Amino acid sequence: MNALSPHFTVAYWCVLIAALLPMVCAYLAKGRGFGKPREQGGFDNHDPRAWLQRQTGFQARANAAQANSFEALPFFIGAVIIAHQLGAQQTWLDLLALLFVLLRGFYILMYVADMATARSLVWAVAMFVNVAILFIGYR
Repeated sequence: MNALSPHFTVAYWCVLIAALLPMVCAYLAKGRGFGKPREQGGFDNHDPRAWLQRQTGFQARANAAQANSFEALPFFIGAVIIAHQLGAQQTWLDLLALLFVLLRGFYILMYVADMATARSLVWAVAMFVNVAILFIGYR
């Protein structure tokens, strides 16, 4: 990437997508509660965190996936920025960033579906990919 002609790379678009993944999880966690009165267990926007803590099943898992998605975000953003600054080969950086986002998407699906072992494996692979992104520009 030439500093005189900066452009929004695929890896940067992946940062945006990764930043939106927690919102997808939030919708999954809260969606069944929308449109119902609070008195009937509907989503309580006056006290959303307490409402989410009372959820069980896939809604509770979606909320946990949301928290984990937020936790994974700073390292991914940092790794992409550092790789760009170190002059990483753009095609590889873009492919790894796409792979990370795809893995995080699968991670969310597996979390919500209660596929604990597969979810943990996907989490580990995504972490490995993130470390690879961090070091891809290292010389």
